[in-house]
Amino acid sequence: MYEVKYLFLRPYINEHPKKNAMILVTGATGFLGSELIAQLTKQGKKLRALKRENSVIPNIIKDNPLIEWQVADINDFSSLEDAFAGITSVYHCAALVSFDPKDKTELLKVNIEGTSNVANLCVAYNARLLHVSSIAALGEAKKDQQITEDDYWEYDAKVHSYAISKYEGEMEVWRSIAEGLDAVIVNPALIIGPNAGYEGSGAIFKLIKEGFSYYTAGATGIVDVEDVAKSMIALMESEVSAERFTISAENYYYKQFVSEIAKEFGVKAPEREAKPWMLGIAWRAARLSSIFTGKAAALTSDAARSSVHISLYNNDKIKQYTGITFKPLHQSIREVCAGLTKI
Repeated sequence: MYEVKYLFLRPYINEHPKKNAMILVTGATGFLGSELIAQLTKQGKKLRALKRENSVIPNIIKDNPLIEWQVADINDFSSLEDAFAGITSVYHCAALVSFDPKDKTELLKVNIEGTSNVANLCVAYNARLLHVSSIAALGEAKKDQQITEDDYWEYDAKVHSYAISKYEGEMEVWRSIAEGLDAVIVNPALIIGPNAGYEGSGAIFKLIKEGFSYYTAGATGIVDVEDVAKSMIALMESEVSAERFTISAENYYYKQFVSEIAKEFGVKAPEREAKPWMLGIAWRAARLSSIFTGKAAALTSDAARSSVHISLYNNDKIKQYTGITFKPLHQSIREVCAGLTKI
């Protein structure tokens, strides 16, 4: 593990905009990246956005004259370096999210090697970096306490590949910080928002809308995508450096989460708890089914284990440094359900 000393900074941030600042956003067509860009351009900021050759630009940022689009891959150092010309600040949102064990190689390539490329170029071009990590890269809480930024991740043979990739990717940023990089890291919880559609966190809403009758006993932090983007912008435009921040609005048990979703959709709430042994049968059946259908398994072993794990997160630090007031989750859930009924 890298040992990095945090800088002692006052608890409230001050803006320090750079002259002739040029912003670069990786993962620009993703759920979080597109929301971030929408907020930045609403503030009148011009920026350069990266997309892969076949990526589709989301409607919320489509045909925006303040966006300069550039095709690049974070794992293609040459095309990525071309995108850094004149850049003074970088929001690194590009990442692969998967709980499927078969995606391990790709997860490590994108989330570790890709992040290393971005961090190295930020050092070379003297650009400030805001890196999007994940709560998956945080450690375990001490007994009867919430997980904070000071809880460090320890390797576990049972941990899923996504967690490994995000932790090791974050370590690449800390390595660059030790080399002089001006950077800040955010660790968002489960991000929800209507523009996710039925992908990612939206898959949970789809299941409940279609009448899924089970819930799991786990718990996690959840946050609205708008609040994640707001927090990122506030931190980027601050004097904070060499710090990490958990971004989570509230801790929800999955039973409460799916019950509120069901209420908003006007369907029956899940009433049966999915026990670990039941999930074990389910993910094995899903894997068998995927062999015959050729489609990705609807449930994986990693996802099943995560769904029964209770992880509660402390958000005091981000609130103290930015003064953000998080949108209540019941409001976010209502907005997501309202948006999805139109699909």
